[in-house]
Amino acid sequence: MYVVGQANRPGTYTLTSLSTLVNAVFASGGPNPTGSMRAIELKRGGKTVVTFDLYNLIGRGDKSRDPLLQPGDVVVIPPAGPRMAITGATDHAAIFEIKSGETVQDMLRLIGGVPALAKPDAAQLERIGADSKAPRQVLQVALSANQAPAALQDGDILTLLPITGAFGNAVTLQGAVAQPLRHKWRNGMRVKDLIPDREALITPDYYLAKNQLVQLDSKLDSKLDSKLDSKLDSKLDSGRGVIQRVRSMRGQINWSYAVIERLDPETLRTKLLTFDLGKAIEGNEAHNLELQVGDVVTIMSSQDLQLPTDRATRLVRVEGEVMRPGVYELWAGETLRGLLERVGGLTPQAYVYGTVFTRESVREQQQQNLEKLTQKLEQQMQSASATLAANLRTDNGAQAQAVLEQQKKEMAAQIERLRALKAQGRVALELPPELQLPPTSLPDMPLEDGDRIVVPPCPSFVAALGSVNNENVLVYRDGKTVSDVMRSAGLASDADASEGFVLRADGSVVSASGAGLFSSFGGTRLMPGDTVFIPPKADRENNYNFWVRALKDWSSILSNVGVGAAAIKALGY
Repeated sequence: MYVVGQANRPGTYTLTSLSTLVNAVFASGGPNPTGSMRAIELKRGGKTVVTFDLYNLIGRGDKSRDPLLQPGDVVVIPPAGPRMAITGATDHAAIFEIKSGETVQDMLRLIGGVPALAKPDAAQLERIGADSKAPRQVLQVALSANQAPAALQDGDILTLLPITGAFGNAVTLQGAVAQPLRHKWRNGMRVKDLIPDREALITPDYYLAKNQLVQLDSKLDSKLDSKLDSKLDSKLDSGRGVIQRVRSMRGQINWSYAVIERLDPETLRTKLLTFDLGKAIEGNEAHNLELQVGDVVTIMSSQDLQLPTDRATRLVRVEGEVMRPGVYELWAGETLRGLLERVGGLTPQAYVYGTVFTRESVREQQQQNLEKLTQKLEQQMQSASATLAANLRTDNGAQAQAVLEQQKKEMAAQIERLRALKAQGRVALELPPELQLPPTSLPDMPLEDGDRIVVPPCPSFVAALGSVNNENVLVYRDGKTVSDVMRSAGLASDADASEGFVLRADGSVVSASGAGLFSSFGGTRLMPGDTVFIPPKADRENNYNFWVRALKDWSSILSNVGVGAAAIKALGY
């Protein structure tokens, strides 16, 4: 048998005696893009035996007009007839071949009817008309079954319009709530109907944090760990865990303010209706506003709007030598001294001078300063390195170049160590250096959320670091001075005592370069927990001292970023 016309692979085919017209069409690859799918002819002895419509088979499964083939049969695939397109709110957008008299409804039945997300009452039909000056026309056609069918023409484009996104009987609750959802609206519905009690405002994160405390199922535990990765650390100590759990509710609820967004149908502008959330839940008519269809009720938290200090939940950790260490919620206007009094005061072992006070906002600022300083020093070092390279003497160029390369490596390593430092957020309290300080010597400064207060016991040592022979801790004795520590530790051959400094136990810094005209750095009286640091000399090798000079005043750097003796060790001294 033969397949001719607009087939993908026209030609002669040998098929079995049980093959039909459809088998021959499929064997030839079907109609090509310009071939007809609706008027395929089977000719036998010069006469048309049947005209087959593939749409009946593909769309309806109708194979009734699919006869068996005989030797010598010819299958003719003619050019495609009139066509139209369906687009818009449908998953079956395509170009379709149409027959005379077919309607929009006939084509929609091929794609399964009107899609659920398309408007059933109207669609847009673009048509080519007879007017040569403006041949394109736009018509509105109905798609419902009880409407008169719309006949199709060649070139028609049917656009199914999407239904509106508006809900006809819903209001939306969002923000700091247990379940942000759409809720069914009813006539006379008010805010209290949407939020029946305060428990509806507890977010799922709070319970997730509590459940994380005890987990017997390791698989469930791992799933919770992944969800709480950025919110909770299950291996934190219990005191910090309290803070994390309290803050896991996405911030404290703003009870004095909530808002309803409402679209005005007349002006199509969004109005904001504010109300007192606490009073609304209590049933106060002035704030328990009546809701309308489409309203969006938003509950705010302290993460959305900063609350006044007397309303916000502010947590502070108090540790060490205090009567009742723990996590405390601050009272409005509470100060450092006031909080220590509230927790029962200090123990007899308290070392007031060594009190460590850290603040998160200070830590963030110190970290920014440290990063800026590192970038500035890196630029200075690169500039100095380039200047030295341009002024190398030719009489000893090879040796000078080797020294320069070594200095570059030291410079890069020093910068990397400096970049790895992390600010602690410690605030120097600048207390008078005395062993027995009363709690009233602490500054009466207001506290903030996230502050941490650690009152240590009195240590019995001072430390020596840097270019000393015995880099170690030394027993503290009353009246011990910097000179005593330098003699005990022994200065190394490259030590530069004129640039030395002391990291005080209270977080302050005393430097030799900053000593007054009538004061001696060596005679500086030390306190328990102080650290004496002696840096190396700047001019180590042929005055290649650019990086040391750039980082000369370590005392200023370390005090400005709130790091201590551990940071000096991290820098390689």
